[in-house]
Amino acid sequence: MSGQTCDMVIAGGGLAGGLIALAVARRHPDMTLRLVEGGPALGGNHRWSVFASDLGDEGRALLAPVHQTVWHGGNEVIFPRHRRRLGTPYHSIASADFAAALERELPQGTILTGSPVATLDQHSVTLETGERIEAARVIDARGFLPGPHLNGGWQVFMGRHLRTPAAHGVDRPIIMDASVEQLGGYRFVYVLPLAADELFVEDTYYQDTPELDSAALSHRIDLYCRKSGWEGEVLGFETGVLPVITGGDPAAYFAANRTPGVALAGARGLFSHPLTSYTLPFAVETALDIAAHADLPGDQLAARLEQRSMAHWRATGFYRLLGTMLFGAAPPHKRAGIFERFYRLPEPLVERFYAARSTMADKARILIGKPPVPLVSAMHALASRRPPLDLSHESHPA
Repeated sequence: MSGQTCDMVIAGGGLAGGLIALAVARRHPDMTLRLVEGGPALGGNHRWSVFASDLGDEGRALLAPVHQTVWHGGNEVIFPRHRRRLGTPYHSIASADFAAALERELPQGTILTGSPVATLDQHSVTLETGERIEAARVIDARGFLPGPHLNGGWQVFMGRHLRTPAAHGVDRPIIMDASVEQLGGYRFVYVLPLAADELFVEDTYYQDTPELDSAALSHRIDLYCRKSGWEGEVLGFETGVLPVITGGDPAAYFAANRTPGVALAGARGLFSHPLTSYTLPFAVETALDIAAHADLPGDQLAARLEQRSMAHWRATGFYRLLGTMLFGAAPPHKRAGIFERFYRLPEPLVERFYAARSTMADKARILIGKPPVPLVSAMHALASRRPPLDLSHESHPA
């Protein structure tokens, strides 16, 4: 069944797809767009955060219509033998606010939710209902594709949004509280004070498998909140399993997953930080680049994004090396020591690290001195290969 015709159709209404639609609509108001999301709402059930230093002026302007919680007073990290406050402002976006901004900013008729994609090609997207949306340009931003061509580990988390009966007293984000018991991988708790009586508390693990035990993580959040003196009403929660890419063959990944003439964006296009799994700054950069070249034919736009992804892969090799050492050279219960050492380094270095803009001097500073892991273990890890990021042989999230 043939349906709509437009200039660009974007499959996937998450962070990457939504920002592309926003950037293109702003720069090309005469273009007709369709943003197609299989779920009931844009953005799903997520929270995205970013350091202020991660974004340039254009990126901040793109995000300006989206409500953000901002902490101008910086952020904090906690380790067993080290506690530090850093001055970098921190921003966080809830998916509901992201969806509301897109619904407000995009032209009427752009957004299609509850519309799972069945197939797509260079000139169209076909929904599971049989409706076919024809377009001059097709972008696939539906999320990371696990498979045998990339290696690494996993970042697994559960977050809880809590309203406390009285002021909780937390005045800035706690980016990492790694003073908690280390269980099965590098574990830390992430805390955002969303209001004087609201907290977002997330239990996060860097682990070797993608297994997520919802009951266990929920219980550990209970214990952490109780120890901190936080009780109250649960307003919501989220879970996630993200890849931590340490190596692989990106060319083989694209060969296996690309559809000719269809541009791959977001995590599906490998636009993420290999070690932190952050996607927001890279989604912003990609959206702005697509908007700047939105008049290219579809196949040329697809080729451009793949070239950008390969350049991003080459530029972020240092972080994959660190990920390899994190997973392969340090026993799970000792991985916290690597991050504790890192957070003793100068603050501008930390900022550049999260933005994936580390200088050669930064990289040397991270690696020299007392090694973050035993030298023999590091050499063994670098000479070996991490398991493939393939869910077909692993336990699925609970």
